[in-house]
Amino acid sequence: MSVFDSLENVTRSPVLLLGVSSALLFAVYILYTTFSRRIPSNAPQTVRGNFPITGAFGFWANRWDFFRHARDHSPTGSFTWNAGPNTIIGLSGDHGRRLFFESKQLGFSEGYAVMFGSAPRVEAHDDGQGVEDELSNHFHRRITYLLKTEQFRKKLPTLISDVQEAIEAIKNDPSGMTNPFESIYRIVFRLTIRMVGAEEIAEDPKMLEQTLKYFEMIDKSATASAVMFPKLPSPALIKRYYAGAKLFMQIESIVKKRAATDEKHDDALQYMLDSGDRMFRIIEFILGALFAGLLNSGINAAWVLCYLATSPDWLGKCRDEIRTTAAKYATNPNAPLRHQLDDVPLEAWESEFPVVDMCLRDSIRLNLLGTAFRKNVSGRDIEIGDGKVIPPETFVTYALADVHHDPNVYPNPDRWDPSRYMAEKAEDKKKQYGFLGWGVARHPCLGMRFAKLEQNIITAYFLASFDFELVDKLGASIAKPPQVNINGHSAHKPTPAQFLKLRQREK
Repeated sequence: MSVFDSLENVTRSPVLLLGVSSALLFAVYILYTTFSRRIPSNAPQTVRGNFPITGAFGFWANRWDFFRHARDHSPTGSFTWNAGPNTIIGLSGDHGRRLFFESKQLGFSEGYAVMFGSAPRVEAHDDGQGVEDELSNHFHRRITYLLKTEQFRKKLPTLISDVQEAIEAIKNDPSGMTNPFESIYRIVFRLTIRMVGAEEIAEDPKMLEQTLKYFEMIDKSATASAVMFPKLPSPALIKRYYAGAKLFMQIESIVKKRAATDEKHDDALQYMLDSGDRMFRIIEFILGALFAGLLNSGINAAWVLCYLATSPDWLGKCRDEIRTTAAKYATNPNAPLRHQLDDVPLEAWESEFPVVDMCLRDSIRLNLLGTAFRKNVSGRDIEIGDGKVIPPETFVTYALADVHHDPNVYPNPDRWDPSRYMAEKAEDKKKQYGFLGWGVARHPCLGMRFAKLEQNIITAYFLASFDFELVDKLGASIAKPPQVNINGHSAHKPTPAQFLKLRQREK
């Protein structure tokens, strides 16, 4: 059979023709991305193992090990590699950290768009000012309004009620144990939906669980293959679109029901509808707020309880602080501590729990993992120093462990130790931007107040309701929480699962 006969047979089979066409298109794509991603000579040195097609696979497999090795083997501390068609430059050290967080020429949303497995939403700006895109401005305006003091004051009773309801559910668990990375994580999810989503979701356990499921599907879709080959319909990309479509339909259904019944709710969804936001903007905002408010806050709220369970001194300090603050405002000083907390006003929740705040702070330091991203949107080279530059359209990354796990800043950096932030130590003040947990410079965390508020409420009510110890799934005591996997890409739940064995407190 000749080649032409084979081709004729292929064209007669639609399925086979589609397969061959897809293979050819994939081959063309691979060749294009491989040969079109030349690294400029004035960029930092290229890391070893920067392979064709995949780039430096170590970045995806063991991110901190990769970053640390590349940093330590670069004469300037900066280095270059590829992820599929994308060129990335890693920055490190004090100068690199300042450049990364201070430069107006490095775009925030543009950096995260591609590196989290989706296409960029807007064209890069070339005015040299690094102006954020319309989506970023929209998100900033909406979150700023929703997290104003008057919104906190109005929502506080409902937030406390949600926490109390969850505490009661934990009490009623016949096992006498709880996995905080499920139970506490879900409290944070519900409180976040209260502030940035829709009341219907927060009030309906089934809908709340569905929303969490879709959110986690989108979170897990940012895979290496989705970044390397963004045009291919990979399983991760298909799941992303599926979950996004389900969320869209869910919110759209709520909106249609409100319109049909002329319902008005005092929530974020109603505010955005009244502001004239289109549906896709509403979905993008809710997802963005959940990513900002759940992954770190939900995981860290659980970690704090695990750390306290194995740190009697800090548990005692926290409980003393909770008692003192509750007694200051309690209308009935003889009531159980968990009921005295009902009278604590917003101002006290925000300012009178410094010990709890230090506990959270060091949990964030340990668990805020992975790398932050930016993109050079200036249209010109950005000077790094030593004659090296960040070329236009290049992605930039900084590993948070570069400072958070620096033993010269935080001695014994793998150990949880809230005393690091006491005035006599002030380890986080040793270097400029020595603590990145709440954002710095041009990129502060807009949700910091809310994250601290919900953390204080959850921790206070939990400590007022239970004595607890850290155990495994069989109820056997654990001396200390497992070491955090520093090669993780973000805050994550521990493996194996951790549990808290509970005893109800009467006072």
